[in-house]
Amino acid sequence: MADYFVHESSYIDEGCRIGKGTKIWHFSHIMSGCVIGEDCNIGQNVVVSPDVVLGRNVKIQNNVSVYTGVVCEDDVFLGPSMVFTNVINPRSAVSRKCEYRQTLIRKGASVGANATIICGNTLGAYCLIGAGSVVTHDVADFALMVGNPARRIGWVSRHGEKLHFDENGNATCPATGEKYVLRQNTVSLIE
Repeated sequence: MADYFVHESSYIDEGCRIGKGTKIWHFSHIMSGCVIGEDCNIGQNVVVSPDVVLGRNVKIQNNVSVYTGVVCEDDVFLGPSMVFTNVINPRSAVSRKCEYRQTLIRKGASVGANATIICGNTLGAYCLIGAGSVVTHDVADFALMVGNPARRIGWVSRHGEKLHFDENGNATCPATGEKYVLRQNTVSLIE
């Protein structure tokens, strides 16, 4: 007996690994060769393509297709109907499966509803991509990104709270009290 939950309307292909405590909801398709970590939640009408890797505690909301080439580290959130691409110049009459580009979503990153992530980019740890944004380049750790194309409008904490840096480049998360420092356009958590 599996130690994860799959709704009866979903399909799980042979040859994928699914971690303990994961839940896969209505009308989803988990394809061969993918790896899904423990305690993930995969919403309704989600496709996880071959060879995708999802870390522990990844939350995928409804209507998301996670294409070959995507790697999500632990604690990633993918909002409803957000979109990944896996080829830069798709054509129906030209097979480009050998050209899939890797897209890496680092630990704790969140992607808002209806956002689009262009393939070949890395979303930094704990970054926050606003709803409807179109990411066309790498995103720094803790960056708050909005727009089309997405641009950084600020920084957020691991808790997702906007950070306000003082003249010395120091900030405190209002929710947790964690301390952060901004140096040379890079935010770091002070351990």
